[in-house]
Amino acid sequence: MANARIESVRDLHPLRLAATVVAAVFLLVGILGFIPGVTTDYDGMAFAGHESTAMLLGVFHVSILHNIVHLLFGIVGLVMARSAGGAFGFLIGGGVVYLVLWIYGLIIDFDSAANFVPLNTADNWLHLILAIGMVGLGLALRRMPARGRAT
Repeated sequence: MANARIESVRDLHPLRLAATVVAAVFLLVGILGFIPGVTTDYDGMAFAGHESTAMLLGVFHVSILHNIVHLLFGIVGLVMARSAGGAFGFLIGGGVVYLVLWIYGLIIDFDSAANFVPLNTADNWLHLILAIGMVGLGLALRRMPARGRAT
């Protein structure tokens, strides 16, 4: 039974595998955002807004809303990764969403009500890297053939 599971992973279209890994990382980040110690100043976490003082890994500004968004993004990614087309859509669409978030983070004042997620400089750079990485994966892997029967 375990061999069948390993073989099916090997048979996944590269887009599906990439989208599954990216989605799993979003789920992990969403969970880690709710763990005291991994998230510093946990007692200062607000539902949303720049008033939240919690920092994932002591670097990335987070709130309950921010963590929920990561969890939902991961769930959507796992669902979409069930097909090569869905995986492509998740990687490209998600990359575009993160590009928009990066631009939004450049424009807003971090101390204003517009910073409802909340965001900081580290989040902005991570969003740019995610945008480039997700779109890059989607474009690079879209024409690769499936290695086995599963697509």
